[in-house]
Amino acid sequence: MVQGPVSKRWIISKDAHKSKASFPELFFDLVFVFGLIQLSHTLATDFSPTAAVEAAILILAIWWVWINTTWVTNLLDTEREPVRYMLFALMFAGILMAIALPEAFGEHALPFAAIYVAMQIGRSAFAAYAFCDIDQPSAKTFLRITLWATISGIFWIAGALSNIELRIPLWIIAVSIEYAAPLIRYPLPGLGNASKETLSLSGEHMAERCALFVIICLGETILTTGRNAVEHMAADRTFVVFCSAFLSTVIMWWIYFHHGQEEVAEKAETTSSPETVAHNLFTYGHFPIVAGIILTAVGEDFSLSHAGEEGNLKHGLAMLGGPALFLCGNIWVKMASARQFPLSHLVGLLLLACVAAIAPLTSNYVLNLCATASLLVVAAWEYFALKAQAASTA
Repeated sequence: MVQGPVSKRWIISKDAHKSKASFPELFFDLVFVFGLIQLSHTLATDFSPTAAVEAAILILAIWWVWINTTWVTNLLDTEREPVRYMLFALMFAGILMAIALPEAFGEHALPFAAIYVAMQIGRSAFAAYAFCDIDQPSAKTFLRITLWATISGIFWIAGALSNIELRIPLWIIAVSIEYAAPLIRYPLPGLGNASKETLSLSGEHMAERCALFVIICLGETILTTGRNAVEHMAADRTFVVFCSAFLSTVIMWWIYFHHGQEEVAEKAETTSSPETVAHNLFTYGHFPIVAGIILTAVGEDFSLSHAGEEGNLKHGLAMLGGPALFLCGNIWVKMASARQFPLSHLVGLLLLACVAAIAPLTSNYVLNLCATASLLVVAAWEYFALKAQAASTA
C-alpha cells in the first residue's frame, strides 16, 4: 500500500497488482441485476419509438454508473472499510434508482435524476478525497470528473423538472456531456485538461469486471426468459421459442467468452497505455455488447408472449436488433484487442439484415429462430476458423 495518513491508505499502490474482483465489488453488482430486470420489463411492455429512445438514455445512464464505479474500485482497495462504506452507499442508492426506473420519464423523474446525480458526484468526490495528499495528478483528475458530473447533473435535474417534451432532449444533452468528457480529457478553466495515463489501472481487473457484468446481463436474460416461459408455456410453439431463446443466450456467451474475452484481458494487461486502452475496450467498447444483450432479452420476451403473432417492425427490431448490436460490440472489442476483423460477425450481421427484410411476412417465433440461427452461424464459423488457424500455426 502507498504509505500516508492512516485514514488515507485506501489506494492500490502502483507496485501492487489487483487482478481479481473483490467480494464487495461482486456484492455491488447484484444491484444491477434488479436494475436491468426493471429496464427490460419496462421496455418489453412498451416498445414504441419514444419508449426506445427513453430506454436508450436509461441504458446509457446505468452503464455509466457501473463503469465509472469500476474505474474507482480498480484504483482503491475495496478491503478497506471506507471504500466498502462507499460501495454500500452506492448499492442503496442504486436500488432506489432501479425502483424509479419504470417511471423515470413519468412521476419518478426527479427521484431518478437526483439519485443518479448524487451517485455520480459522490463517488468521484470520494475518489478525489482518497487521492488527496497522496497522488495529486489523480486527485485533480477526479476533481475534474466531479465537476463535469456536476455540469451534466444540472441538465439531469432540469430535465426531471421539465415536461416530457423537454425532458428527453435535456437528458440527451446530459448523457452526451458525460460520454464526451473522457474523450476531451475533462477540460476546465483553471485546471486545464487531465494528462494522458494519469491513472494507474489494472487492465486484468478491468477485463474481469466487464466480463462479470456481461455475465450479469446474460443472467438477466435467462431470468426474463424463465419468467415469461412460466407465464406462456401452455401456448403453442412456446416451448420451441423457449429453447431457441435459451440457446441464443448460450451462443452469446460463447461468442464473447470463447475467444474474444481472453484477447481483451491480454491486451489490457500488456499495454503500455492502460488508461487509453481501458476507455477503448471497456468504457465505450463494452456498451454495445451490454445494450445488445438487454435488447435481446426484450426480443425474447416478445417472442415468448406473442409467439404465434405475425412479425412486425417493432418486434423485429428487438429480436434482430439485439443480436446485431451485440455483434457490433464484439467486432469493436475484438478489432481493438486483436487487430483482426472477425469476418464471421459480419456474416452474422448480413444474415440478420436478410431476416429483417422478411420480418413483416412471417411470425414472431420464426424471427426468433432465425435470430438464433444467425448467432449459431457466427459461433460455428469463428470456432472452426480459429481451429484451422491454430492448426496452421502449430
